[in-house]
Amino acid sequence: MPTERPTIQPDDLLQLKFLHSGELSPDGSQVLYAFAFYDPAAEKEQAVIRLRDRRSGQTRSLTAGRSRDTHPRFSPDGRHIAFLSDRDGKPQLYVMPVDGGEPRPVTQLEQGVGSGPVWSPDGRRIAFTAGPPEPPLDLEKPYRVTRPVYRFDMLGYLDNAVHDIYVVAQDDAGEWGEPQRLTQDGCHNSGPAWSPDGSRLLYQATMFPDEIVVVLPRLRTVSLDGEIQEVTGEWGHSVSAVWHPDGQRILFIGGPKGRPIGSKSDLWVIPAAGGEPECRTAGFVPGVGGRLQADMPTLREILVSPRILLDPAGERAFVQAQVGGTVQILAVALQGEEAWEPILSGERSCFPLDRKGDRLLYGVSTVNNPGDLFVTGLDGDEEEPVTGLNRDFLAGKALPRWEHMPFTGQDGTPVEGWMLLPARGEAPYPTVLYIHGGPHSGFGHIYSFDFQMLAGAGYGVLFINQRGSTGYGDAFATQILGDWGNLDYTDLMAGVDEAIRRGWADGDRLGCCGLSGGGNLSCWIVGQTDRFKAAVPENPVTNWVSFYGVSDIGPWFAVEELGGTPWEIPEVYRRCSPITYAHRCTTPTLLVQGEADYRCPAEQSEQFYTVLKANGCVVEMVRLPKSPHGGSIAGPVEVRRAQNDALLGWMNRHVLGREEA
Repeated sequence: MPTERPTIQPDDLLQLKFLHSGELSPDGSQVLYAFAFYDPAAEKEQAVIRLRDRRSGQTRSLTAGRSRDTHPRFSPDGRHIAFLSDRDGKPQLYVMPVDGGEPRPVTQLEQGVGSGPVWSPDGRRIAFTAGPPEPPLDLEKPYRVTRPVYRFDMLGYLDNAVHDIYVVAQDDAGEWGEPQRLTQDGCHNSGPAWSPDGSRLLYQATMFPDEIVVVLPRLRTVSLDGEIQEVTGEWGHSVSAVWHPDGQRILFIGGPKGRPIGSKSDLWVIPAAGGEPECRTAGFVPGVGGRLQADMPTLREILVSPRILLDPAGERAFVQAQVGGTVQILAVALQGEEAWEPILSGERSCFPLDRKGDRLLYGVSTVNNPGDLFVTGLDGDEEEPVTGLNRDFLAGKALPRWEHMPFTGQDGTPVEGWMLLPARGEAPYPTVLYIHGGPHSGFGHIYSFDFQMLAGAGYGVLFINQRGSTGYGDAFATQILGDWGNLDYTDLMAGVDEAIRRGWADGDRLGCCGLSGGGNLSCWIVGQTDRFKAAVPENPVTNWVSFYGVSDIGPWFAVEELGGTPWEIPEVYRRCSPITYAHRCTTPTLLVQGEADYRCPAEQSEQFYTVLKANGCVVEMVRLPKSPHGGSIAGPVEVRRAQNDALLGWMNRHVLGREEA
């Protein structure tokens, strides 16, 4: 008899490869990419750079995989690559010949290089970002802060961590000189992009040293002698931007001030010298630049700052768009009446990465595959697979299947959900309601290791895009403002009822969990109902009043979400806080908390833990040292494993009644 294929298990996290980046060679014949993998000898995650020839199909490694080698970029002539590597400690910039040879260090900065590299059009300069050249503040000694927002999740204390734009130049002998610092304004400056003539760099400025709202980037340009010009100014924000080939215009994804939080982003065109932006997607209801929430450390740069690619004539832009539970690639007309069409769609998430000639390079993730690279024509035809990073490994596993589950909320509004069904066992399954964060985000056709691990252990995984989710239009996404815990909660409960009605979920064996906004709703649920046997909130918001004062985004995010400050609308803050109802909780609850989380600091979990413990509820807390808000998604392997083990162990103990060793 053939051997039965095993399901996904927690240790399989260490077997997976996660795509980091991809780029086409200047002539489009080769694909340069990097991916991360776990190195058991070093007991940590490394990253390797590879080059694949599209004609021959041959692939060769350009680096040895004994360090984190990431963000490889071809020089304009295709003869060299620049990349970042931590082989000598902190990440530095290196350059090496494509045809072979040892990498040469280009920088030796005390704090390392933050992002880049970006070659100039003539190949003589490389732009990148890096922190201040001064020694970092010693946080073990007394110190003073003056910024309104003085620390930020994943970055740390901002005076130490904000990045500037740097350029390093090559002389006629091929030697690289000392890096030149082009910005020095206390902002976090990122995403440098060369103008077509190489005279200026477009970039995004955020973390303003004198402002409360620090996360809405403004577009600026800087010349090689440090002259800065505003592009968007205080008009609104941009999440990504690119020069038009004519050098006179800039395209960006973002939106103007004044829209409610959760509103869609659009594609805009603005003169390079500044002026009034022109919207090219006003009529596209889902908006552009969106993404789905995943549980994997992959393509994070693209997920945060989605690429805008242009066709050779500069007449169409290729951008990603979250449409419900999918991410499509649209071709958007840049002149005339608004026009767009999806060139890549389907039950998957597609991310544009590069365009050379008439070929597009893009990444794809699905429910059962973390991610691979593909090449296609400019109309989405002739899709050509480039990588199969986990093909052999996944072929040896019994993978779950998913079912689409549209239903209606209690007020009759259509809501979209899915049920991941385990490969073993029979329905109805013990089921975990996994709730996405944001709250203005979404779940759908993208990879989540947590989902796979739970399904591998025999759980059905129910995931829903409840009210507040993106990808369904602004009305749907903004309907929870000032009313957290109402329509979002009732949507989730209606989805649970629907999964039970369809015979997939066992109503007597239910658990719930989620990160951030999903942690908030997990805490909310256990204060409202006892129908769940277990809950695992991770890095939750539990008390809006204290969140206002301790979160890196509290003083504006809480106001935008709830409609005012704690002293203006104290009843809304009380009503929308899970801590208000925590004393009623009887559900065994495991709080998972990153100790370096500045988004939802540890005191949010600590308050909830204390109320549950004082009122006799079964509660425990797992602390993740030095872990930021998303540490269990993209942090060190030991943090991700600890969260996986805690989640599965708690569900097994309290949903299945199985004591773990």
